[in-house]
Amino acid sequence: MPLNRKLLIISWICMLFAPLVKAENISKIMVIDLYTGQIPGSIDSENVENIRDVNHPDTFIMDITHPTITAYFPEPAIANGTAVIILPGGGYAGVSIVKEGYQIAERLNQLGVTAFVVKYRMPMSQSMVDKSTGPLQDAQQAISIVRSNSQQWHLDPSKIGIMGFSAGGHLAASAAVHFTQAVDPQLQGQNLRPDFQILLYPVISFAAEITHQGSRDNLIGPTLEPQQVEYFSNELQVSTATPPAFIVHAGDDNAVPVENSLVYYQALHQHKVASQLLIIPSGGHGFGMRNQYDWFTDLTGWMTNMSLLQKAQ
Repeated sequence: MPLNRKLLIISWICMLFAPLVKAENISKIMVIDLYTGQIPGSIDSENVENIRDVNHPDTFIMDITHPTITAYFPEPAIANGTAVIILPGGGYAGVSIVKEGYQIAERLNQLGVTAFVVKYRMPMSQSMVDKSTGPLQDAQQAISIVRSNSQQWHLDPSKIGIMGFSAGGHLAASAAVHFTQAVDPQLQGQNLRPDFQILLYPVISFAAEITHQGSRDNLIGPTLEPQQVEYFSNELQVSTATPPAFIVHAGDDNAVPVENSLVYYQALHQHKVASQLLIIPSGGHGFGMRNQYDWFTDLTGWMTNMSLLQKAQ
């Protein structure tokens, strides 16, 4: 069955777990299963997905085994054909789907950008043959779906970027440096390279001195193999083909040290990858859009300079 027949349209302006959505510049929202049928590399297991605190407005979904994409389409009158795939953070234990997902998608829609919030699977041995590559497989699958449907969704297939927060930033950076190696063999030969990357207070390195230990241990622990530590230290995997980056980090982040963004920017600079690094003075970790410094204004300027906000002719 064609993918478009499997699209589950939950509502034009609201969805399960989502906050109230402002109608301004949002045309429709729909939820799409990331896979049809059995997920490659998965193990049949009990669905243990849950919400950490059902009374908290910032929904945090734990132990995800059923991955989906929530697509936010802007009003056709302002749509410019650019797409951003959003990977919320959560230490590879869950995803902060509202603060680092839906609310970001709404803001991107105001720019005419189509946004896709990915509820990716958590690395769990009981549900994956290789838990270390399960999230990356989901990120690559999301890129494949968005790019392969670019025509029907009126997207420019050369303007599909990826955006990640905290551990989601690690996943986004992983997709940006490992795009030549498809986790799922069925995706081999497809263009899995994001055209640009946007990283907010990202976990980048698995080096003991600067990593976020919880994210590292959840993805590749408890036993740390040197090859895996190196593979998932994304600053060590940058090449001249790595896509351009916009990176934001607070200098007072005590959860994910700012050195993560610094070493990644340095690697990008050494490989002559056009990138912008914004270090804001305060805000700690996990602020999403809620920082007294409006980093999104800087992002808008960067996207404008990258010709990502020009309306398609």
